[in-house]
Amino acid sequence: MSTLLDRRRAGVLLHPTSLPGSGGTGTLGDDARRFLDFLAAGGFTVWQTLPLGPVDHSRSPYQVKSAHAGNPELVDHAGLVARGWLAESERTLPVVECLQRAYARFRDSAGAGERAAFDRFVQQQRNWLLPYSLFEHHRRETGGRPWWEWPAPIRERQPAALTATLAAARDSLRSIAFEQYLFDHQWQQLRDQARARGILLFGDLPFYVDLDSVEVWWHRRFFRVDAAGQPAAVAGVPPDYFNADGQLWGNPLYDWVALEADGFRWWIDRIRSQLGRFDLLRIDHFRALESYWEVPAGATTARDGCWQPAPGATLLAALARDLGEMPLVAEDLGTITPAVRELRESFGLPGMLVLQFAFDGSAQNPYLPANHIENAVVYTGTHDNDTTLGWYASLDAGTRARVDACLASTPGDMPGALIRAAFASPAMLAVLPMQDLLGLGGEARMNVPGTPGGNWAWRFGWEQVDAALTDRCRRLAVMSGRT
Repeated sequence: MSTLLDRRRAGVLLHPTSLPGSGGTGTLGDDARRFLDFLAAGGFTVWQTLPLGPVDHSRSPYQVKSAHAGNPELVDHAGLVARGWLAESERTLPVVECLQRAYARFRDSAGAGERAAFDRFVQQQRNWLLPYSLFEHHRRETGGRPWWEWPAPIRERQPAALTATLAAARDSLRSIAFEQYLFDHQWQQLRDQARARGILLFGDLPFYVDLDSVEVWWHRRFFRVDAAGQPAAVAGVPPDYFNADGQLWGNPLYDWVALEADGFRWWIDRIRSQLGRFDLLRIDHFRALESYWEVPAGATTARDGCWQPAPGATLLAALARDLGEMPLVAEDLGTITPAVRELRESFGLPGMLVLQFAFDGSAQNPYLPANHIENAVVYTGTHDNDTTLGWYASLDAGTRARVDACLASTPGDMPGALIRAAFASPAMLAVLPMQDLLGLGGEARMNVPGTPGGNWAWRFGWEQVDAALTDRCRRLAVMSGRT
């Protein structure tokens, strides 16, 4: 167990895009700092987010363009106005144009200290920042076309072509690097403010990356793609109780032989990068470290896939040697075999307990409150679940009666009853989605897995947060020993 979870804590799950604000998405500005104040006042000491990387057209934070870069849409424009790099009238421009204008003013007017800080960031992050800047530059130059449709010299990363780009597009590349500098600067400021309030930041690592990402373009040998950049097989999960066809994600699979031959350096660098932002890190789809679901390319559903072994124990041992203590949490939901449990337990990693999964009538159900363990993170639900109120409303009468009996609650006591069960759990960390704290229904759901649109858009408003909510949260934290 990580020393960060050696005492009882409570946290809130909220992606920064769900913060209030005047723009089209939440950012790392005043509302993020106000959210930290809410957490501290409510007795919470953990803020869990979804992945922070740049996203594709789906807006899914689990389809990332880079294993290291931050999403420039999270940059707070008000902070740029305050530093004189953006005019107030420009705050509503499209993100890329807005940040390009901020870079131009920085380039033309920044002081020596600001320039030195930017140059230091560029040098320190060069190993991933240079490939990312080249990738983004060429995506923009080609109108957003995927990398396998770029001109061959660039697609194949021929040294002469890359050198020519470095010479001809220096200003564009530095502008893209500046976007990442702004993101990093604002995030690290937020992290300092969280530490000052005694709050840990809990991040999320997508297991796979997008096919159209800098990772596959630059590190093609670590992925199972052909010379044209197309995968022979893709990622997904098999059919289960919730989805008869399984889930076809479409991400390229790893070439584990190549990764292991390189000492897993790509994975180590990736996790080190995220631990530079977070105190705790969740490994999404942890079960794929033991075996992963391989679906032939071109399949229309995940039904045609099969399990393939993965060298998870060897990878985790390499991480342990490099990192020492591993502040990692395993997302071990779904169909988990004894081998997956053994892998997680052999490295002392906490797993996840989701209360919405507890009430199938089995006394052996691991999510049932009576079966919870200490080395775990308990949730009412996750970003992939309906809100607790929406979930409860969707239950059949028999299951709803079983929930009420188990929690000694009444039908009008949701989501409070499930929240109290999470706080009372033996699990060292209890995390509540913000939607459940606000008592919201299914209209506030963040994501419906397997659906292509309408996800990742929910935001709350400060008018929904009052002193009574804060007091109620703090009382629960105190009563359950989580302050």
